Amino acid sequence: MVAPGSDVLDRASRAGALARMAAADSTSPLDVLVVGGGVVGCGSALDAAQRGLSVALVERHDLASGTSSRSSRLAHGGLRYLEQREFSLVHEALTERGLLLDRLAPHLVRPVPFLYPVTRRGWERPYVGFGITVYDMLSRLGAYGGAMPRPKTLSAKIVKGIAPGIKDDALVGAVRFHDAQIDDARHTVAVARTAAAHGAAIATRTSVVRLIREDGRVVGAVIRDELTGREFDVRARVVLGAAGVWTDDLLEMAGAASQHAVRQSKGIHLVVPREAFPSTSALIARTPTSVLFLLPWGRHWLIGTTDTDYSGPRSEPQVDEADVEYLLAEANKWLAKPLTRDDVVGVYSGLRPLLSAGTQEDGTATLSREHAVLRPAPGLVLIAGGKYTTYRVMAADAVDAAVTSRAEVVTDIVPPSKTDELPLVGAAGYTAAWATRERTAREAGLSLAAVEHLLRRHGDRARTVLDLIASDPKLAEPMHPDSPYLLAEGVVAITREGALGLDDVLVRRTRLALETRGGGVDVAASVAEVLAPYANWDEADIAEQVAVVAQRRDALQPVPGGQADQQVVAVDDSELPGDSVEAALLEEVEFATGLPVEGPSA
Repeated sequence: MVAPGSDVLDRASRAGALARMAAADSTSPLDVLVVGGGVVGCGSALDAAQRGLSVALVERHDLASGTSSRSSRLAHGGLRYLEQREFSLVHEALTERGLLLDRLAPHLVRPVPFLYPVTRRGWERPYVGFGITVYDMLSRLGAYGGAMPRPKTLSAKIVKGIAPGIKDDALVGAVRFHDAQIDDARHTVAVARTAAAHGAAIATRTSVVRLIREDGRVVGAVIRDELTGREFDVRARVVLGAAGVWTDDLLEMAGAASQHAVRQSKGIHLVVPREAFPSTSALIARTPTSVLFLLPWGRHWLIGTTDTDYSGPRSEPQVDEADVEYLLAEANKWLAKPLTRDDVVGVYSGLRPLLSAGTQEDGTATLSREHAVLRPAPGLVLIAGGKYTTYRVMAADAVDAAVTSRAEVVTDIVPPSKTDELPLVGAAGYTAAWATRERTAREAGLSLAAVEHLLRRHGDRARTVLDLIASDPKLAEPMHPDSPYLLAEGVVAITREGALGLDDVLVRRTRLALETRGGGVDVAASVAEVLAPYANWDEADIAEQVAVVAQRRDALQPVPGGQADQQVVAVDDSELPGDSVEAALLEEVEFATGLPVEGPSA
């Protein structure tokens, strides 16, 4: 068994993690070495540690620095996957959504209402309504439905009352339903901290140089501390790769042919001010390529997403101006006051690691979001594909495979995954803390809005932020005049949440760099000065940190040209839901989920 650890991630914990890895030799190897600090990698580290295995995780950059901080920030089943008949995937994802809402991370996940516009009278209203009813029904099959309100059909007049910013002639009605929103980057950090609390060694800015093989078996890896350049061997009974779009790199290191090609799909999102679209509900609508989301996010809207093939740099996926113009054009089909390029406050781009057996001519929008566990060599397990919401299931499947591989070299009994019963850091006392938030605000001398902001980002660990403010009231000031993030949150990011650089603080622990027009550059120096004593930065370090923020801002700027490839999704009128089609679809749902299904009531 591995001794419990601390959920604090900082430079000291990183040094301790590296020391533990260096001590893992052929006589006392780790059970599992996880490669990749996204949500699936962190979830795998948590799953393995929770089972009592000795586990370490290495990440080349920062936690959630890749796909896991660049999503649509939805914990959802994927309404559009119903059209692809992926009922099992949708049911699985909706079950995980319910777990996140009810038990695992209620402070980071919350219900959000959606409008699905109906634009034509006649068949479209029952077609859309039936699909969303099936979606809702799938969420209620099982123990966790997330307590969402049932869908409702609305008239155009009612829709205008909810969303005055919609064009008068854009729709004839809508179906309202609820899904869930998640702070993806903070959730990933919470998973990593929970893994650390269960004994996992977590080290960011640490890369894999090559895999170590003996007698045909992978027995560890040579890793590099990216801060010092030091390289050393880490021995492990199993190496578990959760590298996302870098999966093929690990396959190449293992000298193995890819069993499932990981295909990169680029998705971009725009950030615009909340006042640009008067509405109390999110919007989801068809586009030629997939779907359009307009999602409320604090003081802003997120507009996304694209779904196109990509073959450029993976660390900072390029945003083409054509992608931006495409999303603006799609959004403006619905908005009474059209958005312009000047309305765009920020842009971010991420890559989806999709499984594909198709050709490059096949569009990525139609590719499955299923995941696969690969065992390309003895001692090496890779998890690929999937979607953010199902990270926990993916991690459990990957660790199951790692346990099987481990059994080839050591025989003992390893318990099954129980991460579905394990609240993440910040979750346990959140409900009680939320119930007393008004008293907390009075005692702390903060606005109720500020306390609610802290609770929704830190859960019961908001007390740590409040204690910092009590000791130094200046830390209650915002990092930026147009942003709600407090200086105290930056301190907590450095001292407890694993942020090693200013960029980590402004981009992932907070979203300041994506939600302000200057990309955080205008306040980088002042924030760095405040954080310097906690991060042990001198003046040269501060200048370097500010330069990194500026470089990242420049890298995120859209480049001219590009091509937002469109794959038109046609509606086959022969499959519109009459009684016989409804019955056939419900039979498919039963077959896919293995659960009895009753048709929607009239």
